[in-house]
Amino acid sequence: MDDQNKNLILATVLSFIVIVAWFIFFPPPEATQDPNAPETTQQAENAEAAPMTPQTSQDTAGATAPTAPVTDAEEDAPRLTFDTARIDGSINLRGGKIDDLSLKDYMTSLEPGATEVTVLRPEGARDPFYALYGWIPVSGVDAGALPGEDTIWTPRGNTTLTTDTPVTLTWDNGSGLIFTREISVDEDYMFTVTQGVENTTDNAISLRPYALLRRHGIPSDLKKFFVLHEGLIRMSDGELEEQSYGNIEDYDIDDREGVPAERLEVAESGWIGFTDHYWMSTIIPDGSFRSTAKYFPSRAIFQTDAVLPTLDVAPGASASSETRLFAGAKEWTTIRHYENDEGVTRFVDAIDWGWFFFLTKPIFAVLHWLNSIIGNMGWSIIALTILLKAILFPLAYKSYASMAKMRELQPQMEALKEKAGDDRQKMQKGMMELYKKEKVNPASGCLPILLQIPIFFSLYKVIFVTLELRHAPWVGWIRDLSAPDPSSILNLFGLLPFAAPDPESFLAIISLGVLPILLGISMWLQQKLNPAPTDPTQQMIFAWMPWVFMFMLGNFASGLVLYWITNNTITFIQQYAIMRSHGFKPDVFGNIRKSFSRKKAAEK
Repeated sequence: MDDQNKNLILATVLSFIVIVAWFIFFPPPEATQDPNAPETTQQAENAEAAPMTPQTSQDTAGATAPTAPVTDAEEDAPRLTFDTARIDGSINLRGGKIDDLSLKDYMTSLEPGATEVTVLRPEGARDPFYALYGWIPVSGVDAGALPGEDTIWTPRGNTTLTTDTPVTLTWDNGSGLIFTREISVDEDYMFTVTQGVENTTDNAISLRPYALLRRHGIPSDLKKFFVLHEGLIRMSDGELEEQSYGNIEDYDIDDREGVPAERLEVAESGWIGFTDHYWMSTIIPDGSFRSTAKYFPSRAIFQTDAVLPTLDVAPGASASSETRLFAGAKEWTTIRHYENDEGVTRFVDAIDWGWFFFLTKPIFAVLHWLNSIIGNMGWSIIALTILLKAILFPLAYKSYASMAKMRELQPQMEALKEKAGDDRQKMQKGMMELYKKEKVNPASGCLPILLQIPIFFSLYKVIFVTLELRHAPWVGWIRDLSAPDPSSILNLFGLLPFAAPDPESFLAIISLGVLPILLGISMWLQQKLNPAPTDPTQQMIFAWMPWVFMFMLGNFASGLVLYWITNNTITFIQQYAIMRSHGFKPDVFGNIRKSFSRKKAAEK
């Protein structure tokens, strides 16, 4: 076997390894101090110092581990409901927790009887996840005089939270401090929580309000895909940080002290919280704050919090502080509205755009725009593919023209090979002179393929991470473009009376649907634009390649396979037209007949 064939086989094997690795890592279709309070100091801050920087510090236990598990009494605690056009749920008046929130627009599956997606859950439910608010004593008041997790708040006025009717909760500590908590919600997923305190004592007090998100354990539905981030997400003065749950578990935290390893002072603006695949909950303070991320090993609890600047409250005076809580779906238009119109810094980056963000962001923006016109994500993907191919057409034309020119030079190259014999250096020198004379660049044919790789990865990312593709139908049996084609050749695409194998089963890799089969056919037809290589080894590799890709991509998202089929079809048309324009008429049917003839001859 000559070196050329060895290199070809090696390249093919390496390509196959890359494809398998991609399939594995990117599969288609995780007084005592208030026990809730984040770490702080109990000394007054220097008036001349920055508001988030304490002047002195005492070892005051900081944020301790969360309290004991929920009891039956806590499960039966009084609640205040909220109901808007897009969300519903309730607020636990024990502690004033926002711990029950569902999304009316999103179901857990496409099956009949599916329930609403739940974002926040109370203690005692599966995967508890909730928001808490409170105060940290700085001076003039003890922690025991402040509302805590077991405090029963009393509604004042409205007892149902809607977009038009905010609610107010109150608590009197019986010692001259009256605390209020006003909660409002907009038409989407943003709560505004205003914490207030009225000081009717004869002494000045200083307090720091805080807000936190607490998640009990790693979510049971964590995807654990390399291509997707789930876990801590934090924006601090324009700097985005993402940490997995595993990284948070590695923080050096003493459960008694609760001192976090990941503490940041945010001078101007930011937010902090947890993100899931399609949903997110974040605390958004109004101005400067200190953000922390914690893990409490004894109860496997993850916590993110925001501690706001100190409020000094004179006798007879009142003070308040406002934070916002986003708890809902990562809809591009919604979070972009909060970024552009509500001043939430870089909020659209809560969507995991990945390393190729400079491609994924514009690709999705164009896809979203096309969908707003067409009204169907499947046809929008096809339109996007046509648009991308039109943009790349000048490069494609140059590539195919160069390939046509190389084909014209084939007789001269064969003559050079015969003349040079085994002298490879002489052969290469002669070829370079021939390329220079005929103004041919043999590498230009690779450029469109190289450009397709980041576009393919970026589109995969867009289809996988963006909510707009979730449960988005195309035609007929394709009801979810973010999931694999549900049809299966194993039951003759539904004609036989049994269901297709489960996507998680071993048979899934051979349970090809209609789209993966069309993908393999489109790649196979694209090969037939040119005669098969004369070398038997190359013939075998090229013959198997479309079907290998068909199986490798068979369980990818339907939207991605649809893109690839459309791309192959347009490439076939472009290449055919360009080859005809250069005087070469591709004999597609003749090449197909020859391939079958060679197969029959080989069988004999």
